[in-house]
Amino acid sequence: SVPVPQEAGPTMVGDEHSDPHLMSILGATKRCTLGNNFCEYYVNDAPRVVLDKLESLGYRVVSMTGVGQTLVWCLHRE
Repeated sequence: SVPVPQEAGPTMVGDEHSDPHLMSILGATKRCTLGNNFCEYYVNDAPRVVLDKLESLGYRVVSMTGVGQTLVWCLHRE
């Protein structure tokens, strides 16, 4: 048994090219940070909540890795 992290958001869920309809379903808002030449979508939910929402929409986790102190999940929908 592996403990599930209980961290609260925000959780980054997409970039400026992400599907606006999906971002709306997740309740994400677009943020453009001063100094960056790109925008990202964030939600205030914890990662486990976002993953549960995406699972209910037919997405499945196909891989996961850590980059520094950041976790990255790759999902796919048939």
